[in-house]
Amino acid sequence: MKALFIKRHFMKTFFGISKNRIPSSKASMSSLTTFKKLCRGEIQRNVSETSHLKCRYVSNLSAFSKIGPFKLEEMHLKPKIVIFHDVLSDTEIELLKRLAKPILERATIANQQTGKAERSKDRVSKSSWFPDEYHSTIRTITKRVADMTGLSMDTAEELQVVNYGLGGQYDPHFDFFHWGKLKEVNRIATVLFYMSDVSIGGATVFPKLGVTLEARKGTAAFWYNLHSSGELDYSTLHGACPVLIGEKWVANKWIRERGQEFRRKCDPKDLE
Repeated sequence: MKALFIKRHFMKTFFGISKNRIPSSKASMSSLTTFKKLCRGEIQRNVSETSHLKCRYVSNLSAFSKIGPFKLEEMHLKPKIVIFHDVLSDTEIELLKRLAKPILERATIANQQTGKAERSKDRVSKSSWFPDEYHSTIRTITKRVADMTGLSMDTAEELQVVNYGLGGQYDPHFDFFHWGKLKEVNRIATVLFYMSDVSIGGATVFPKLGVTLEARKGTAAFWYNLHSSGELDYSTLHGACPVLIGEKWVANKWIRERGQEFRRKCDPKDLE
């Protein structure tokens, strides 16, 4: 109990004196306020919001999952946000870190109009990118993402490995593209592997949904960024809370919508 009190006091003190980035079109002031409260642990979902969420084994997404079911935990139903447990081994995690460390660079974000990568004060982290051809383990992880999600990896982006040091964070943002040519082949879904435990801070939070995903080593978060119709789902606004103790390692795979036409069919009720 004492440890929990110290943790909450530390987070409240830190976030209370920390000045967040100036809000942009990506997030309203209200969303930024909610983002901070979620990071401080001041917003908790009530029983009526979580009682219908379930944990189960999933074995119907691929041939592999029939013999090796995935452990899935529902975090939100609409939009779909789930956690897959025990999907990345310690050996794989250490390999990814070893591959990434020599080539880590200041993380960038994509300019929505030009598509070019740019550095931003909204994102404080370092990252590196790996195509499937880089190492057999990268190919294995990509195949695992396909088995977990049931989606095609033919147009998926390279695996990105990210390190958040002390104070590292990512302000509320969307993973999809709002406009321009990139929108034509948008990011239908995100898979985020957590490669380390974080003592205090480092959670992934969704301000519009009140959902908090704690960083737990070996787990992976999965959510859709688009409605099944292809329309942008603005409720998927999310951010990475500042790391207050230690560091945070993650790896993410952004999946594009091209090639998913028969894997995620349009649901007329999805926009209701």
